[in-house]
Amino acid sequence: MSAKGRPEREYRSAQHEGPPIRAKGRPEREYRSAQHEGPPIRAKGDGHASSLLRLVGVSRHFGELRAVQDVSFEMNEGELRAVIGPNGAGKTTFFNLITGFFPPTSGEIWFDGKDIRDRPVVHRVRQGIVRTFQITEVFLDLSVYENVRFAVETAAGLNGRPWISRATRRSAADRIDELLQVVGLTPKADRVVGELAHGDQRVVEIALTLAMDPRLLLLDEPTAGMGDAETEHMVELIRKLHNERKLSILFIEHDMGIVFGLSQHITVLDQGRVLAEGTPAEISANERVRVAYLGEEAA
Repeated sequence: MSAKGRPEREYRSAQHEGPPIRAKGRPEREYRSAQHEGPPIRAKGDGHASSLLRLVGVSRHFGELRAVQDVSFEMNEGELRAVIGPNGAGKTTFFNLITGFFPPTSGEIWFDGKDIRDRPVVHRVRQGIVRTFQITEVFLDLSVYENVRFAVETAAGLNGRPWISRATRRSAADRIDELLQVVGLTPKADRVVGELAHGDQRVVEIALTLAMDPRLLLLDEPTAGMGDAETEHMVELIRKLHNERKLSILFIEHDMGIVFGLSQHITVLDQGRVLAEGTPAEISANERVRVAYLGEEAA
C-alpha cells in the first residue's frame, strides 16, 4: 500500500506480523522496536493507580469546528507512546489541552491522580508536564551553554536574584554540564545557537525541557525538517531519555519508521477522535487505520 502522493517506503517494527504500513516522505530507515524495553504497559482494566496521564471525554471546540471530540486517553508512567493521524486530525490541539494552552470545552484531565483541567500552563510545568513545539523555541542569539544556563537557572528560581551563593552557582554549573552531556552538545557548548544546523537546534530545545525536570515530556514532531543523520541522533536521544532516565514520553510524528520502531504504544487520531490504540503490530494490522491514515480503500 502507498500513501497518497508520496513514494512507497516500507517500515516494519520488530513485532510486526501484518502487512506493512508504508510511510511518507523520508528514505527508508529501520529503527529497533522499543517494545521489549522499559516497564510493562498495564492494561486499562488494572485501574487508574498506575496512570500518569488520563483524559476522560475531552473535547475542544473553536466555534463550529470540533478540533478534539470526546477523547479518552490513558498513559502510564514510564511509557513511550506515539500519537499519529492525518493532517488536521487534532494532534497538536490534543497536546495543547494536555499542557494547558487551551482549556477543554468539556471533559476531565488528570495528571498523577490530580485534576488539572483548570490549571494554568505554569502549574502543569511545575507538576512535570513539559513540551517542545513544531517550531523550535530557543534563544538564537545566545550560545548553547547560555541557553541551557537560562533554563537551569529559571527552573531553580535563580533568575532575578541579586545574590547567588558560590555553592548554588556550582550546583547550577554542574547541572548545565550534565544536560549538555546527556544531549551530546558538550563539544558545541560555545557555539551560537542561530549558527547551528536545524537538528542541533532541536536538540538544544530538548536540553531546555530537561532542565525543567519533566515527568512527562511531550515532543511535537521532533524530527520534522531533519536530514538522515540528524534524525538518527534524535531517535537515539529519545530512546536514551526513555531507557536511561526513565522518562515518560508522548510524541507526535509523521515518519512511520520512527513511530513503529520507537514507540511501545500508539494512539491514532482522526477528525478529532481516537480511531485506534494499540501496539505497533496491532496498529499496522488495523484496517481502519490504513483507510483513514493512508487514504486507501479497504480490500
